[in-house]
Amino acid sequence: MAYAFRVYESWLMGYRRTWRGSVVSSVLNPVLYLTALGIGLGKLVNRGNALGIPYIEFVAPGMLAVVAMQIGTFEASYPVMASIRWTRQYHAILATPLRIRDIVLGHQLYVASRVGVAAGIYLVALVAFDAIRSPWAVLAWPVAILLGLSFSAPVSAFSAWLENEGGFNALFRFGITPLFLFSGTFFPLARLPHGVRELAYLTPLWHGVDLMRHLTLGTPRLWPSLGHVAYIALWFVVGLWLAERTHTKKLIT
Repeated sequence: MAYAFRVYESWLMGYRRTWRGSVVSSVLNPVLYLTALGIGLGKLVNRGNALGIPYIEFVAPGMLAVVAMQIGTFEASYPVMASIRWTRQYHAILATPLRIRDIVLGHQLYVASRVGVAAGIYLVALVAFDAIRSPWAVLAWPVAILLGLSFSAPVSAFSAWLENEGGFNALFRFGITPLFLFSGTFFPLARLPHGVRELAYLTPLWHGVDLMRHLTLGTPRLWPSLGHVAYIALWFVVGLWLAERTHTKKLIT
């Protein structure tokens, strides 16, 4: 594990050259989303609102979950392929005492840091927009990190398996975008038809959205919450296992 921190450090050193652009998006995007969806669209939705709560309080925790998913997915897509195929950074790392597991874990630590910073900024924005009802909302921060990792680990495995970047178009178009729209972020899943609804329940994003919404509203229940966490963690653990296998196949065999 100690060697994994060396890989983590190398990612942080690279991020020092690009952090300005990501910080701007991390600060600006939450404000724009909350203003448009919570205040602008929310005024229209609240007129005939059957949710029982202001729309901004419904959609805001969902957007936090989406931010975690998007960052985790992006950081595990092109950067991983670049390190294997274009810059061959991972090949250079393997010339040292570090091994495949160190590469995978070090990168996941970096993704956790990226998601953690963005989620922290977003939670501050939620407080500013008065979209949080309960101090339980502080637990949404570690949940967001775990959710980001539940996407980054399997996507990292997928990125190492791909032969070219064309597969990312399918991933974002037919995977991430539908999840963004149909995982309970903007409306309750009960309004979806049977079949589509059950598919949404199988995704880690819905579990993250539902758990964060209960935390920010102050209505979490112990066993459902633990079930959400366990399911999200399962995606992360299985993704790590797959990532180590695909990285090994690509870099060594």
